[in-house]
Amino acid sequence: MKRYLCSIIIGVVVILSIGTYYVKVASSASSLPKYTFKTLEGSDKELDPVIINASLDNGPYYESLTFESNTTTYDIEKSYLESFSGRQDYRIERLIKEHRSFMRGKDSISSLYEDDDFLAYAWVNSEITNNGKTEAEFDIGLLEKKDEEETSFQIELPNQERIMNADVRDVQLVHSKLQVLTMNDVKSNNEKQTKEVHLYTIDLANKKVLSDKTLVSETFTYPNQVDFEMPTDVAPIQPNNMVLISLIKGVNHEDGSYKEKPSKLLSYNYETEKIETVKLTKNESLSLGMARSGYTDGKTLYLIDKKSDNYRIKTFDLSSRTLTNDKELDVAVNKEEQYFAAIKNGRVYFLIGNGVDQMGSLTYKPAQLLIADLKTGKTLYKGETVMQATNKKNGKKSGFIIEELEVK
Repeated sequence: MKRYLCSIIIGVVVILSIGTYYVKVASSASSLPKYTFKTLEGSDKELDPVIINASLDNGPYYESLTFESNTTTYDIEKSYLESFSGRQDYRIERLIKEHRSFMRGKDSISSLYEDDDFLAYAWVNSEITNNGKTEAEFDIGLLEKKDEEETSFQIELPNQERIMNADVRDVQLVHSKLQVLTMNDVKSNNEKQTKEVHLYTIDLANKKVLSDKTLVSETFTYPNQVDFEMPTDVAPIQPNNMVLISLIKGVNHEDGSYKEKPSKLLSYNYETEKIETVKLTKNESLSLGMARSGYTDGKTLYLIDKKSDNYRIKTFDLSSRTLTNDKELDVAVNKEEQYFAAIKNGRVYFLIGNGVDQMGSLTYKPAQLLIADLKTGKTLYKGETVMQATNKKNGKKSGFIIEELEVK
């Protein structure tokens, strides 16, 4: 009897706790401002696929919020389970809904590959043992969509004794073999540092690593610095024949400044297995800086040019190595504001915000959103945020800080 009574008491406490949680959430959320986009030009239907993640400056605290379909939702308004899981990439959310069992514990978009028949996953798990050695292994998963048959296994990372860290940046399925691209930090016993880009080929049928190919290796000593970066992949889980890698070299000066040295943009083709230097067209004022902050689908590199009065979107064909399009956008360049861009649905989505004044303080001016046709540059939508309700305190400026722009 005591056991049943204890269970009943625990159940009541849980129910009351959840009820109290939702009462507090409702009370807190009601005092927070709501934002929407005011349409200045075009159709507001263009906003349907737009997702903006941001944080509201709410006194000493920040409240995470999301714009989706022109509606503001604060994280504290979400269910207890949604709040517990935190924010997720919308593509990850889709895969979880469609393949919940396979997707359990998988939350990195760069570790996934999907086509009509398969969903594949590759990750590197590593840990430092008590004697200071690194133990690392691949965590591999493959789902055959037709019959929902799952295959998963772990295999040791080759030459793991020399690797300090391995970060998976791209996964492809080529001729029934899994291709896993990683950026590795190599161990060193002296002042020299080494960073490498590796391509591992994994035999899924026999569950073994067939090859470990070093695509790029750079060794340097302080104050020199080497980094690898990749342009934003506009379709990160889809089949892709080519990947771009920016090799960035620089030097750190005693005064804390950093000066970049001659760097280069590299391409690797999964089909031909060739790595090449991509030479940008100088007479078209293209730069490596524009390239590494650009957007690519494996066939085309989209570059944002902010050297003119207005932002421009430039299209660079990776096969012919030529500039095929250059369009001006109807949004002025402001060096005091930050831009966020996305390429999707034959459109360029351009969000401006996070402006600062001369003192470096946020101004919280309305965010501006431009959606334009990628080929013609024609404006399809233009709008800015407006506050629907507010809880101002002592006349203090308040607003939100943009963190990320996504497009479904």
